[in-house]
Amino acid sequence: MDIIAKTTSVHIAPRKMRLVADAIRKVPAHQALEVLEQTRKRAASALAKTLKSAIANAENNAKLEASALFVKQIEIFDGPVLKRFHPSSRGRVHPYKKRTSHVKIVLGEKGGESAKSKAKNVK
Repeated sequence: MDIIAKTTSVHIAPRKMRLVADAIRKVPAHQALEVLEQTRKRAASALAKTLKSAIANAENNAKLEASALFVKQIEIFDGPVLKRFHPSSRGRVHPYKKRTSHVKIVLGEKGGESAKSKAKNVK
């Protein structure tokens, strides 16, 4: 069973988010949290918050143990872009973009099938 958590419109560029996201792919959830706490990038706090949400979804909604979870998939999408201008000399402007990101974390269970689905198959 896959557990999903999403965060939208995080004010960090997707390119910078993907650098941190690559560090926690295919890693156990508790180890991924430790890696994010030690990472000195601004994107690490946003990813840690989303990962904690995914773990809480697994524990509360699917009744899974946090120790049996791993980061199955993590995707960073482009969010809405804020277009801004910087005034320059001679009445000109230089445009720039403030980019945002959407984060999607999918957690899976290590054993493949969950204990609940195994119990259903036995009956």
